[in-house]
Amino acid sequence: MAVSLAELIILSVLVDWLFRKMRMPGLIGMLLVGIIFGPYVLNWLAPDLLAISPDLRLIALIVILLRAGFELSRKTLARVGKMVVLLSFIPALCEGFAITLLGPELLGLSYLESAILGAIIGAVSPAVVVPLMIDFIEQRKGAEKGIPTLVLAASSIDDVFVIVIYSVLIGMYTGHEISIAWKLAGIPIAIVLGIAVGLGIGIVLYALFERFNPRATKRALIILGISILLVHLEHGLQNLVPFAALLAVMAIGFVILEKRESMAHELSAKFSKIWVFAEIILFTMVGSQVNVQVALHTGLAGAVLIALGLVARSIGTYACLIGSNLNRKERWFVVISYVPKATVQAAIGAAPLAAMQTAHMNTQPGDVILATAVLSILLTAPLGAWAIVYSGNRILETAATEYDESRTAALESQPHGEEII
Repeated sequence: MAVSLAELIILSVLVDWLFRKMRMPGLIGMLLVGIIFGPYVLNWLAPDLLAISPDLRLIALIVILLRAGFELSRKTLARVGKMVVLLSFIPALCEGFAITLLGPELLGLSYLESAILGAIIGAVSPAVVVPLMIDFIEQRKGAEKGIPTLVLAASSIDDVFVIVIYSVLIGMYTGHEISIAWKLAGIPIAIVLGIAVGLGIGIVLYALFERFNPRATKRALIILGISILLVHLEHGLQNLVPFAALLAVMAIGFVILEKRESMAHELSAKFSKIWVFAEIILFTMVGSQVNVQVALHTGLAGAVLIALGLVARSIGTYACLIGSNLNRKERWFVVISYVPKATVQAAIGAAPLAAMQTAHMNTQPGDVILATAVLSILLTAPLGAWAIVYSGNRILETAATEYDESRTAALESQPHGEEII
């Protein structure tokens, strides 16, 4: 396993450099490395590494969401709050409805099977979107109107909504007794409870850090460890109470940023260093889950369905921004930012097939759903990432604010010998 990991690190660093030289996001190269080295192409990755891939991807995702939390300004969120709420569910609903209606004609699925596929594909990828939005925030691009913060916050909630809808639909399909009303009510409960728990933990951690003043590195490790435990807690509570652990993770950073910016900037710098390694792990491991042969199984019909779903999603996204202070180009940037698929599709794309096998049902629809989910990653993750970077650099205006001064002052104010990065 160690050798496979070393090979991935070295090759990913080289590919990242090469893609950036070509003015393309390095994560595209990392995805391709994972696909090529993965079990469905060259099969050069150690089985032990693939076995722990879900845990590695989860930890890497937690790292980037922690970074996101330390960049979530309360003032900015207050400006974009209404749009965050709308973008957290309307685009996904539009895409899901389109796939539900078109799936029977294009892929031969039933309407319920198409709805399950729509729920899986309807999720935007935080793994792709969040790091790119953080880059824009750090460059102050679009900061005047809070555009990166808007996309970052809304895309994170989008996943909570979509996964709950998926759980309702798959329960109905396999004949499990579920309370649809409770499941749907669980969406706001999960969001509110997740944020509340994260805020509470953030307050406690801030008080402890102020009292005992540990090194920035130790603070970062404590926060990372608690965040992993929160995600584990979510799985333990899933049959008792809905709880969005990833939102709790982001809320921790939000509290510390509000309490003391200097501490938040220290921790953000730490997690940005951890992200150099975590990014390689996340995107290569996501790539390794992509079965190219399965994706090609759906052929042109699957690609057409994905494209039409994105058209419906884009219409819904643009509609959410009508009446906002964003100009036409900025609205199109948000539309583009809602294109990439990867994280949720890689995580649960095969879940319907497994559920059908367990229920001793015909698994052919599950094969089609899996193939289309994989194809959505291949088509939208690289193209979407490139389009976000390309359009963002040309559309978003760079704002000069006191944020840059406060960040610099916070880092320079540290006593000599304190490890910042």
